[in-house]
Amino acid sequence: MKCDVCGERDATVHLTEVINDSISKLHLCEECAQAKGQEIQSHFGLNDLLSGLMDFGPGMQDEQKDALVKVKCPTCGTTFFDIQKTGKMGCGDCYKKFSDSISELLRKIHGADRHVGKMPLGAYENIDREQDFVALRKKMQELISQEAFEQAAVIRDRLKELEQKFEAGKNGS
Repeated sequence: MKCDVCGERDATVHLTEVINDSISKLHLCEECAQAKGQEIQSHFGLNDLLSGLMDFGPGMQDEQKDALVKVKCPTCGTTFFDIQKTGKMGCGDCYKKFSDSISELLRKIHGADRHVGKMPLGAYENIDREQDFVALRKKMQELISQEAFEQAAVIRDRLKELEQKFEAGKNGS
């Protein structure tokens, strides 16, 4: 399928919006998708989606709603109502200020209320290895402070062995 905008490259980005019974589809190549990013976002209503997810909910008392609308971020002055209306935080401190109110929303969207990021393939084993090195170094320091030098030397030798294997693996790849 070709891009709906340029008609030259293959479409790799496919957007579908369903409003009531009306379906709108857009097929774009990567270059056109990047160029039209802001326009696509406004057309396909990402902000509306987010603000809809942040609905106060039917069980919330009017006093609680009023309190959330009046509370402002100390850094940028954004209210929870502003966040609900636009679907955007005013600044990084908004996450702290409104954490109780938005944690459920973040869990709905991301599956968790904390961002842990993405890692490239193979990065997990590097992290595991680094954590092993850190744990062994810490244990070695504890043993040195306890004057258990023989045990510390065993861990030192194990660290050297692991580092040599790691270096050999990097050079062999």
